[in-house]
Amino acid sequence: MASSREEHTDSESRNETRVQTAPREPTTKNVLEHFHEYGRERPEIVALWSFGIGFVLGWKLKLW
Repeated sequence: MASSREEHTDSESRNETRVQTAPREPTTKNVLEHFHEYGRERPEIVALWSFGIGFVLGWKLKLW
């Protein structure tokens, strides 16, 4: 069975060690799916957090 990990060499290091990296797409997709599911289960909590984050960002980034 083929592995989904990719191998590449770090050309800046003196020893040129092999580094294994996993693709980020499945992790990102899982996080987004979890967030959407949580938003469907508890829309009031997501709305309050969104309002709070927007309020703080608007307050700190005000232009005047």
